[in-house]
Amino acid sequence: MKFLVMALGNIGPEYADTRHNIGFMVADYLAHKHDAKFELKRHAFVTEIKHKGKTLVLVKPTTYMNLSGKAALHYLTSEKIPKENMVVVTDDLALPYGKLRLKGKGSAGGHNGLKHIQETLGTDEYARLRFGVDANFPKGRQVDYVLNPFSADERIDLALHIEKAAEAILSFATIGLERTMNVVNTK
Repeated sequence: MKFLVMALGNIGPEYADTRHNIGFMVADYLAHKHDAKFELKRHAFVTEIKHKGKTLVLVKPTTYMNLSGKAALHYLTSEKIPKENMVVVTDDLALPYGKLRLKGKGSAGGHNGLKHIQETLGTDEYARLRFGVDANFPKGRQVDYVLNPFSADERIDLALHIEKAAEAILSFATIGLERTMNVVNTK
């Protein structure tokens, strides 16, 4: 069985360690843990990992955040993966730093990457793993905040939070959305 992990972020070294790229960081962690290397393919850097008999296609779109739906649609179609087997990993300003929230459907919540995926797929019924980045910025400075690196204090336990997000993705692929939500959303 195949699963699609849509890791949202922006390409380029200037975005590498920013809050908005937490999806890429989680995908990079999973790839590294499974000795997989990303290759540049259509609309994305892509690799596959195996976990407990499941194949996870990790996708880091090269379309920039606002056009993430192009890569989602392409890899769902080309890999013949049902949307029920897709999880989108993204940052979330509405959650405290490091808090994870897994949902099976819902609004884009003002997130342009999720908005484009929903517009492209024509539905909001797909799993999304939101990684809290907090909302510690002055009014009107949201873009600057998400496009800046994590603070020194946040970096202290960033690796632990990334590992927990990766574990949630592997759990989604092995025991399913509902059971994984019961674990992730209670912490």
